[in-house]
Amino acid sequence: MWRSGGALNALLLAAVVLCALSVVTSQHKARKLYIELQKQKELAQQMDVEWGQLQLEQSTWAAPARVEKIAARQLQMQLPRNGQVQFIRVEPNGHLDKQP
Repeated sequence: MWRSGGALNALLLAAVVLCALSVVTSQHKARKLYIELQKQKELAQQMDVEWGQLQLEQSTWAAPARVEKIAARQLQMQLPRNGQVQFIRVEPNGHLDKQP
C-alpha cells in the first residue's frame, strides 16, 4: 500500500514540477513579448514623428511661391499674358468648345 501511494506521490510531484516549469516558461515568454511590444511602439512613435517632418518638408518644397521662383530663375519660364490663355470646355456630348 505504501508503495502505490509513494508512486502516486512521485507522479503528483512530477506533475507539479512540470506545471511550475510551464508557468515560469510562459511568464518568461510573456515578458519577452512585452519588451518587443514596447520596442515596436517606440519605433511606431519615431516613424510618426518622421512622417510629420516629411510632410512639413514636402509642403515647404512644393509651396507655389517656391515653385514659381524656381521656374522663373532656373527654367526661364514666365506667366502667360491674358491674350495667351485659352479655356477649353468639354461638353457633356464630348465635343470641345474653345473660348478665347
